[in-house]
Amino acid sequence: MGRSPAEVTAVVPARNAEHLLPRCLEALRQSGVAEIIVVDGCSTDRTVPIALEAGARVVSDDGRGLPWARTLGVRSSNTRWVLLVDADVVFGPTGVADLLTELVEGGYDALQAGLESVAGPGFWGQALANHHRTGRSRHWFGLVATIVDRDLMLGVGFDDSFKSGEDIELRWRMRDSGLRTAVSRRVLVEHRFAADDFDFALDQFLMDGTGLGRMIRKHGWRGARLALLPAAAALRGSALSLASGQPRWVPYYAAFCWWNYVGVARGLTS
Repeated sequence: MGRSPAEVTAVVPARNAEHLLPRCLEALRQSGVAEIIVVDGCSTDRTVPIALEAGARVVSDDGRGLPWARTLGVRSSNTRWVLLVDADVVFGPTGVADLLTELVEGGYDALQAGLESVAGPGFWGQALANHHRTGRSRHWFGLVATIVDRDLMLGVGFDDSFKSGEDIELRWRMRDSGLRTAVSRRVLVEHRFAADDFDFALDQFLMDGTGLGRMIRKHGWRGARLALLPAAAALRGSALSLASGQPRWVPYYAAFCWWNYVGVARGLTS
């Protein structure tokens, strides 16, 4: 039997997300969630007015970063389950109900929706979307569109020292605690990118790499194997691109690899 989205509060961290937020919030409103909480990261655009116009409750993270924003949103909720949703995600009409039903029936502690990444016409956005659609990481549990028990989430918590890569860090701790997490193969959401230029891609590369560096720094030798991920992903992506007759993506993977390792170095030293 299906579960009701009225048992779910959607928590949407957002900073300067005026172009992404309307579709995200409208989809959540139409899904029938009990409440939408937008956690504003000191935006300087129309993020807050847009959230209020959409009927969301707005709280501020006072610029403390994404992990804290998510924690604040979960603490502010009043339902058994919370749905952590990034502003660049759009759920389908029954997506929230279907994801909750799958979580309960499958006995999961946390379940992320599958991501269908889309981008504009620019090369770097198209390359990012292609990477997301074909990379192994599409099946790695994260926090982009994830439903979880409120009290469990507060109990597990986030490591606020991670300004990026907090999803990897959380996944490791949840796994070590014996909690069941997964990525749905049944419920897919549209995952958009805020821009499709090189600067946006560079920011993604550096954030991902910095998160890996922080993981290595925190976990020592246990985390050292994460240093192989950018190179492995670049080699795999380049090989798939050549095998599928799409060599245009190879420069993307070269940049991805280089700038991820620049980020890893930052994460190790800062």
